[in-house]
Amino acid sequence: MSRTTPDIDEPADPEAERPPPGDDHAFLGHPRGLATLSGLEVWERFSFLGMQAILVLYFADTVANGGLGMNPGAAASVAAAYGTMVYLVSVAGGWLADRILGSYRAVLWGGVLIACGHYAMAVPTAAMTWAGLGLISAGTGLLKPNVASMVGKLYRTDDQRRDAGFALYYMGINIGAFAGPLVTGWLGDHKGWHWGFSAAAFGMTAGLVQYVLGRRHLAGRKHSAEYALAPAAMRRAVRALVGGLLGAAVLATLLASAGWLTLARFVDLLTLVSVIAPVVYFAVMFRSPRVSAEERGRLRPYAVLFLASVAFNFILFQAYSTMMLLASTNAQTSILGFHFPAGWYASALGAFEVALAPVVAALWVRMGRRQPHASHKIAIGVVLGGLSFLLMVIPTSGHGDDTFRMAAWWIVGSYLLLGLGDVLLETSGMSATTKLAPKAYASQTMALWFLSLALANGIQAQVVKVYGTVSLPAYFGVNGAVAVAAGLAVIALGPWLRRTMHPVH
Repeated sequence: MSRTTPDIDEPADPEAERPPPGDDHAFLGHPRGLATLSGLEVWERFSFLGMQAILVLYFADTVANGGLGMNPGAAASVAAAYGTMVYLVSVAGGWLADRILGSYRAVLWGGVLIACGHYAMAVPTAAMTWAGLGLISAGTGLLKPNVASMVGKLYRTDDQRRDAGFALYYMGINIGAFAGPLVTGWLGDHKGWHWGFSAAAFGMTAGLVQYVLGRRHLAGRKHSAEYALAPAAMRRAVRALVGGLLGAAVLATLLASAGWLTLARFVDLLTLVSVIAPVVYFAVMFRSPRVSAEERGRLRPYAVLFLASVAFNFILFQAYSTMMLLASTNAQTSILGFHFPAGWYASALGAFEVALAPVVAALWVRMGRRQPHASHKIAIGVVLGGLSFLLMVIPTSGHGDDTFRMAAWWIVGSYLLLGLGDVLLETSGMSATTKLAPKAYASQTMALWFLSLALANGIQAQVVKVYGTVSLPAYFGVNGAVAVAAGLAVIALGPWLRRTMHPVH
């Protein structure tokens, strides 16, 4: 597009490059742009997690009821593969923003793709469902890794409000995570699954509208990328990207037509990529001449924390797959006489995180230097995640068949443990990532974190295939025990981690 043509993603004002002045306290004592970005995340999480709360239920429902008729294990596996794809694409999304699009445009066009994907899923055909999931994966990959970096640009380096600003931003994320399943779950249960997907589309559209309207309050919203490629290199990169996508689409079509690329094999392929990608990423960093010996020493403990993140998120992501299936078939959907859709259980996780995050933050402030080391916080989070699954062994045991119904409080209690574990692990894990990553790879720290999430989903896509074929106590017991063992192993490595992670506390 010509630079003389007005464009919503190309503000002309010179202030677009700089953070707002330190006296901008328009939004709860923070820069006004925080309201714009937090509002976008509220609606993005509303749409993403609202859709994810009913996605596996839609896959597993009968065709007569408007579902796709998959068996429970296959439904959970495909839902996990979708999550794998989202986080793998997020790695590329960060690079595209840094080198080609710029953060503002990456978020804008990511949101447009997400909205288009949800609108496609609102059309009641299987083909539009798969097309919609592809668009949402691409859009989330562009949007998710770049919104957080835009929040950071709202503050000057020495601004003491930065940490509190991120706390407000993450609270917005959890508000969306709480509200989304309430709306989509009710619509999916009472009106049909595609009505739930329509609500997700409305949510993302609302987020985009307020993002564009509030763009003048965003710092760093320049047209070009922050570390833009040279013009010739950019043209080559764009041609290679477009050519690669078209080539992959043609190859996939040919393989699918020949009967080789089935849905099950596509899931397996995504799992393979999710395993190979972090191995290659760590190998490159360990061997890079730009990484000093001291930084290489800190990469070793980070690899342990990376695996701890995988163990926890393997459990966390099942809150929207196997736990949803369990809630829909074996949990009561009433509390104190009030009846609700099974999809509403997913809202409990967001609610607990909204409530617990400020409590945990206040506890760390009160403890000061007496608070646990970052590795212990992460380890405790992993153990809590495992315990959330072990708790489910109790209500699923001792039944003659699978027609039993457990009290709602069992699911809610499991999500309480999982929510607390998430609060402990995510904040400490992201902080450790930014501090332990080598300087030469500092701009790619989000990519490292997303690779742990992709790997967790990739492993989940394989493990959940046995859901419904083994007993429920065995399924939740074994998975929970593995996670608890992983957390305890990190605690046992505590002295070594504290020594090698120094000066990270």
